[in-house]
Amino acid sequence: MSRRASSCLVLAAACCWLPLALGCSDGRPARVRVSGRVLINGEPLHKGYVRFIHDSARASWGEIGQDGRFTLTCFDGQDGAVPGLHHVEVTSNENINESSMRWFAPKKYADYNTSGINIEI
Repeated sequence: MSRRASSCLVLAAACCWLPLALGCSDGRPARVRVSGRVLINGEPLHKGYVRFIHDSARASWGEIGQDGRFTLTCFDGQDGAVPGLHHVEVTSNENINESSMRWFAPKKYADYNTSGINIEI
């Protein structure tokens, strides 16, 4: 994660490096459990989604809970993410009306090309 990104957003991903049994026997790439917490200026982001985009494998995503915590899903359940480098998106917004949205996290984090957040799993 770049210093610039860390000044506004802290994304703590705690990885358990135990391959899931499903990853070895279901014909899909091996996955590891991934969970974390999204903070904006030191406070938990209370809703939204995170998406971890792998360069050559399926992306993983997780819903952000009231406490800012998430657990990633790649194929089903909470099966985690494929190991490797991931570009991260954080989206948290709501429609105010037909033409405007309220963003709870800075809009730049909603696109991995502008978020500046990269995490090795």
